[in-house]
Amino acid sequence: MSSRKPPPSAAEQLAWLFHRSGYVRRLNPARRRTEGQNYKKGDEVRLVVDSASELAVVRRLLREVNFKPGRPFAKGHKYAQPLYGRQVVAQFLAMVAAQQGAPADVSAGAPRRQSRV
Repeated sequence: MSSRKPPPSAAEQLAWLFHRSGYVRRLNPARRRTEGQNYKKGDEVRLVVDSASELAVVRRLLREVNFKPGRPFAKGHKYAQPLYGRQVVAQFLAMVAAQQGAPADVSAGAPRRQSRV
C-alpha cells in the first residue's frame, strides 16, 4: 500500500494560488454614478502567475471547477488570468473560503515561491 498523499484538488490548488498572488478588483459604485456608462469596470478576480506554463495550469484548473477563464494578459513580466462578473467573483471566493483547511503543498499544480522576509 502506498503512503503517498493524493494530489491536491483543483479547488485547493486555485485557493493556494489566489492566496499566493491573486486579488479581487471591485466596481466603484461612486464612480459608476458620476461617470455612468463611461466607467466600464466591473468585479473581477485576477490570478497572477510567473510563466506561460503556469498560466496553462491555472486555466486548466479553472475549467476543472467549471469557471470560464477570461482572456489572460501580460502584467509586467508576469501573466494575469481574470475571472469576470460579480456572481463569478462571489462563487470563486466561496470556493477559496471552503478550502481554508486545505494542505499548503500544491507543488503538483504550481511551483512554490519563497517568501521574502
